[in-house]
Amino acid sequence: MLRIILIGPPGVGKGTQSALLETRWSAKQISSGNIFRAEIDAQTDLGNLAKRYIDQGRLVPNGVTIEMMAKRMRSHEIQRGGFILDGFPRTVDQAKALDMLLIELDQPLDGVVSIEVDEEVVVQRLSGRIGCTKCGAIYHSEAKPPKRAFICDNCNSPLLVRSDDKPEAIRQRLRIFHEDTRDVIGHYAQSGLLKKIDGNQDPADVYQDIIEALGKVNSSEALLP
Repeated sequence: MLRIILIGPPGVGKGTQSALLETRWSAKQISSGNIFRAEIDAQTDLGNLAKRYIDQGRLVPNGVTIEMMAKRMRSHEIQRGGFILDGFPRTVDQAKALDMLLIELDQPLDGVVSIEVDEEVVVQRLSGRIGCTKCGAIYHSEAKPPKRAFICDNCNSPLLVRSDDKPEAIRQRLRIFHEDTRDVIGHYAQSGLLKKIDGNQDPADVYQDIIEALGKVNSSEALLP
């Protein structure tokens, strides 16, 4: 079983590592963005509440975000197989709420993995990024192009080049990310759970460093094909 949090701004390879980890372990990736979309599409009470804030251009309050994530974390699938959290927690309040939830569920974290990449590498990676307008799948014009130009492989919806995937906009997003997550990283560093990983390497090497940092290297599940 694997129970971890992945931290890192867009472009550091969290999606790639989540896919590798999910393939090799029974853990399920839990993306806050995907949870939001699923709740909104299903028109649940939480989804409708979140949509009202989003439609007004406001941040969804911590309480709503935490309840959405807690609902997924309490599912039998996650409690049985483990999880890879991506995009949550984003604040210290969310981190503390998650700490309490994991105690309640008796699901202690194996670690908090911070994938760290040089700024210029992130700029280069994101400059060619293309995203699905419906399911949120991410492609890259060179590294991971879709099978059909500007059509999502997963749901056949149009793909879009984000207006904020320009170098200066990317650098601004990186500055905001580091400002917003500094305290969260400090929270987990203080608890001894933080594992810093060099994300400038080949994805297979990053994966190997992650499982070594988590002490999972001797498990047969840890081996890549």
